[in-house]
Amino acid sequence: MSTPSQRATTGRPRDAQLDRAILASALAILDESGYQELSLEAVARRAGTSRPAIYRRWPGRVHLALAAIGSRLEAPRSPDTGCTLCDLDESFTLFLAAYRLIRPDVLSALLAECATSPELRTTYLETLIEPARRAVAHTIDRAVARGDLRIDADREVLLDMVGALVHYLALFGNRHITDTEAEQAIEMLLRGAARDYDALVAHSRALEEAAASGTPHHRHHP
Repeated sequence: MSTPSQRATTGRPRDAQLDRAILASALAILDESGYQELSLEAVARRAGTSRPAIYRRWPGRVHLALAAIGSRLEAPRSPDTGCTLCDLDESFTLFLAAYRLIRPDVLSALLAECATSPELRTTYLETLIEPARRAVAHTIDRAVARGDLRIDADREVLLDMVGALVHYLALFGNRHITDTEAEQAIEMLLRGAARDYDALVAHSRALEEAAASGTPHHRHHP
């Protein structure tokens, strides 16, 4: 079943260029002024279109705001380098680079508006929470298969904790997590879940040195 943000009117196909212009205009207003200043009138003026044209695509400003943010937060590709620390770091770096472009007050205002509607709450989670969670899930599954993480480590708890690293400060602290904070938190998590955290660090450093020297590095599993 399609969501309200995906439904199009019957008849002639929608104008993809206008779709992009509307989403870009909504993002610009969110970036400049926050969610409270987002209105369909302002978006229409900026995009050079009309309110009915927007309503044909999205039923209200919260749906438009989520669609606009979703166009920026494309799901990061889950890397597979054979290095658990490297893969987690790359997944986080790619996602955080886009996530930090969204004002924390926009995230918290949207959460408040979506909280009472099951449909909007699901859309909020799918737009803002699940992309990073899915990418990290693939990394964790591969790490368990390689023997890097303990087989009894609770996958869902790890994913929830990783997701909290990204979203808690933005939603309730009105700021984004820094690179240093993310690195320290990931280290704390992996020290509890890794079979041998020091070995993961050594492998990561060996890969960096091999890349710098042009010498292949072959991993020896315990």
